[in-house]
Amino acid sequence: MRIVLYVILILAAFGCKKNPYPSFSEVNGGAIYYKLHMFGDDRKTANVGDYITADIAYQTMDDSIFFRGKRTFQLAESGFEGSIEQCFMMMAQDDSASFIISADGLFEKTLETNLPSFIPPNSKMKVGIKMYMIRSEADYKREKEEFLAWIEDFGEYEQTVLRHFIEEQKIDIKPSETGMYFIPLEQGDGRKVEKGDIVTVNYEGKFLNGEFFDSTVKRKQPFEFVFGTEWQVIKGLEEAISQMRKGDRALIILPSELAWGADGSSTGIVPPFTSVIYEIELVDVRSREEQV
Repeated sequence: MRIVLYVILILAAFGCKKNPYPSFSEVNGGAIYYKLHMFGDDRKTANVGDYITADIAYQTMDDSIFFRGKRTFQLAESGFEGSIEQCFMMMAQDDSASFIISADGLFEKTLETNLPSFIPPNSKMKVGIKMYMIRSEADYKREKEEFLAWIEDFGEYEQTVLRHFIEEQKIDIKPSETGMYFIPLEQGDGRKVEKGDIVTVNYEGKFLNGEFFDSTVKRKQPFEFVFGTEWQVIKGLEEAISQMRKGDRALIILPSELAWGADGSSTGIVPPFTSVIYEIELVDVRSREEQV
């Protein structure tokens, strides 16, 4: 679908079908509803194969956010009407918009996993998108090569800081192949996590100097997500949780490649090329059968 949002606004005004979401405009016969918050100056929309950098937020219909993150990825072809890929293809660079789409479509068809337990079957959900950048595959690869050459010194500096921290703390555990240090703190008696499970975790994230930047414990709000799906948690947390059982508690040390990378966190709290520490407790694991 190659539709420019401001054209749809004009066409939607002539529709006669009653809209169940009055503050949103309808496209694709109600497969997608959208609300535009901001127009970018460049009206070139994204194509299949382009690389997109965007802030993405998943929300329930009562506006409760259960995922938010900045992601760069290659836009795939839409597999069905009302897909999240079609939402991206409606947007141009610097656009900001909210969409209402099928929750079943996103999780079961796009992410190929079960719905989270807090979303009823055959229901809708909201997706907020802020489109930062749209690049062709050729431009993305060229810019990536240039950027990696420019940042080489920064990566070496981070490795030096992390190595000094490991030495000072007298940590004798060897890192994984990806560079994660996994330190068990408490052993549970539950089963291990499998792809598609709904997992509930408590975590506290801090910098190497001990300063906290995030804590579900302090918020008194454990984090629940579908394990093994895209855009849920950073790579290091997923790798760590894959090694844990229900009831386990562990300390992990992550280089930036497994955390917030060269860009830092979307909130700006975690700077680029910053190693971090997480203490994780795997509170609950619910299998695919237990979700039925």
